[in-house]
Amino acid sequence: MNEFARLLGRQLSQDLRALPPTAARWLSGSARVARVGNIAEMRAAARRALPKVIFDFVDGAAGDEVTAARNQSDFARLELRPRVFVDVGEVELGTTVLGRRVALPLLGAPMGLLGLVHPDGEVALARALHGAGSLYTLSAMASRSIEEVAAEAPGPMWFQLYVWRDRGLVRALVDRARGAGHEALVLTVDVPAAAGRDRDRRNGFGLPPRVTLRTLAGGAVRPTWSTRFVRSPRVRMGTVAADGAANAVAITRYVNEQFDPTVTWDDLTWFRELWEGPILVKGVLDERDARAAVDRGADGIIVSNHGGRQLDHAPSTIGALPAIVEAVGGDAEVYLDGGIRRGSDVMKALAAGARACLVGRPLVYGLGVGGEAGVARVVTLLREELRTAMTLAGCPSVASLDGTWLRARGG
Repeated sequence: MNEFARLLGRQLSQDLRALPPTAARWLSGSARVARVGNIAEMRAAARRALPKVIFDFVDGAAGDEVTAARNQSDFARLELRPRVFVDVGEVELGTTVLGRRVALPLLGAPMGLLGLVHPDGEVALARALHGAGSLYTLSAMASRSIEEVAAEAPGPMWFQLYVWRDRGLVRALVDRARGAGHEALVLTVDVPAAAGRDRDRRNGFGLPPRVTLRTLAGGAVRPTWSTRFVRSPRVRMGTVAADGAANAVAITRYVNEQFDPTVTWDDLTWFRELWEGPILVKGVLDERDARAAVDRGADGIIVSNHGGRQLDHAPSTIGALPAIVEAVGGDAEVYLDGGIRRGSDVMKALAAGARACLVGRPLVYGLGVGGEAGVARVVTLLREELRTAMTLAGCPSVASLDGTWLRARGG
């Protein structure tokens, strides 16, 4: 079967070289990227570009995917309240995150195993975000190692990690992140166990992906992805694998065997002693937890439900945000992660008190369609939509946004 995959890749490569230049550009993704006008269109293009098992891994969520849907629909429940007679000839989108100036309030969320989507994976995301004047959060479950991403995509980054049972592994990862110059530690705390994701179960998704006649047939009608995958397979967890973690296991089994479900507040104190830089706690949906995290030394709270990929029927991130902002006060920065699909969503989150927004799936859609160029296109779309929304609303800068710009529908 592996030999068949190699032959398929070789034939697809020959077919691509034989195509006219216009058709080759289309299949490579560059022409498709230029034609995409919003995130919904990029998602549709990614569905066409990626094999079903890969698209579903990116796009899917836990259970009935109720929380994933709420992350987006709850934004629609908020109305923007425009002002008039305001000079918006220039709109300032820049802000600061943990003291660093960024050109726009959009940061790259941590996502693992992006080499399944495109060989450049996390490097492409980091480069595109750095090029836009922002920063990227590298996942400990990335397909590229900490050192590899730092070398190929130099620029400001945060490092995200979970709490493994093996604290020696955790300490080693923190040391490597420090050595690579990462500016902050993002501690994800909403994965005490793996959630059930029906799409992945139905597709038989695991690591490494199983090569079957069904998956080969899906890849044959997506020649660009198939050729890239066969030429440059990136199915490993680049950073964790380097530290000896098991590789060829199902995602669910890996999480349940390796992640520590006994984590307590004492572990946050341990991380605070281990890492001298800023720490952000990601996966918070309750204002009491947010306040407790800040009291124990957290510099930032990332309001997140893991994109709906963990506890289904949890609150949406935009729904949970205001109470957390109020509980934290000015003692830490608060970020929103989840549900961003339009620039107006970013404006609403900032008005509700977020310092900035982390974006995940939309960037990966772009990665699947056109690599780094696709990611850059997603960033451009969200940036220009945000600029347009703020201009039309009469808001000259993100620093001007507060709760007076919002109203619940019917309120």
